[in-house]
Amino acid sequence: MNVFDFDGTIYRGDSSVDFFFFCLRKHPSTIKMLPRFTRSLFYYKLGKIEKETLKESFFSFLCNIPDIKTAVALFWDSNQSKIKSWYIEIHRDDDIVVSASPQFLLAEICRRLQINHLIASEVNPSNGCFFSKNCHGAEKVTRLFEKHPDAAIDNFFSDSLTYDKHLARLANRAWYVTKDAIQPWPTKQL
Repeated sequence: MNVFDFDGTIYRGDSSVDFFFFCLRKHPSTIKMLPRFTRSLFYYKLGKIEKETLKESFFSFLCNIPDIKTAVALFWDSNQSKIKSWYIEIHRDDDIVVSASPQFLLAEICRRLQINHLIASEVNPSNGCFFSKNCHGAEKVTRLFEKHPDAAIDNFFSDSLTYDKHLARLANRAWYVTKDAIQPWPTKQL
């Protein structure tokens, strides 16, 4: 199987941030959540709160979105073109996307791209609270083997040498993605 990070890897940008700005245009009241997030970012940088708490603060804007399912579908109508063409060319039926982005946000684009296996952060779409740990860093490995205990990774693709080194170490071949360029993962980063 091939395993992919999502944001910055097969998608140009950060889907969560793009979704926030999309929602801000459609529902301007979401701006009122920005001071809460800014305060949380400050405390996160000081090491006083965990990443999940920071992200819950960010996703609290979801409280202002009356129909999340429709908002997500409209978002992907506008942003599906940001899926990188190289991914479309190498897509396989057994591909797995493992991402820190919310499951509710990525499920729709995975359905459209016929990606049958998605592992992502489990976030309540109505209030932004996490149901589980953020699917980030070493947690990606844990979650992959929870869902696919016998997983054997042929190729792993990511734009993050730091956060995704845990999955890269497990792959037969790891690939580092920068913009549209794909190169072998630097051995010294494993």
